Amino acid sequence: MRNHLSRDFTANEPNTKWVVDITYIRRGEGWLYLCAVLDLYSGKVVGWSMAPVQDRHLVLKAVMMACWQRPGRSEVILHSDRGTQFTSAEYQQFLKDNHIVNSMSDVGHCADNAAAEGFFGKLKRERVHRRRYLSLAEARTDVFDDIERFHNPLIQRRLDAEDEAFRLLTQSSVETGWNPKFQPCPAHQLQQARPVRAFSCLSPTRRAQLAALDNTNRMAG
Repeated sequence: MRNHLSRDFTANEPNTKWVVDITYIRRGEGWLYLCAVLDLYSGKVVGWSMAPVQDRHLVLKAVMMACWQRPGRSEVILHSDRGTQFTSAEYQQFLKDNHIVNSMSDVGHCADNAAAEGFFGKLKRERVHRRRYLSLAEARTDVFDDIERFHNPLIQRRLDAEDEAFRLLTQSSVETGWNPKFQPCPAHQLQQARPVRAFSCLSPTRRAQLAALDNTNRMAG
């Protein structure tokens, strides 16, 4: 199995690179296992599952949830470690049936899946280790609350802010008469027409898109 990411945890579009991993959470009755699928474009958890046992079904449920939320069936890379849950024949066949490119960490290289490990570390530091779960249901409810009522909504608000900032930075300008859809604008006029604060809201991907637009305008102007 190839490592298609090679520790490049950036993505230019949503649903092009995912990572998946499993972690454990202590509860009064034993352990609760959490499997999460993250989209590297945004960091949003697009699929997850929890169970008192760690097996291939735990992973399949999480990846299946991610597939349900993916618009269309465009190809996506899914990176994992080499645990038995990810090397099982049933899991591998599921990936093939759903146009998912399997990517796996090199043997003994935990950092190859650092993006997933980073999410779990943050979850435990800021939530799990601050609580004591007495039951399976209590642990499940609290982890669900963190993912779906805090982590994902926070990322969605950031994405919405980026989209709005990008719209402001590329919209038609009353001052310059420039419309990005129909005519080029000299770079210095384009820069002056933009709200300066909007730049701080842009992700590296959006900044790259804006730089490409600027370059096009310079060449045309």
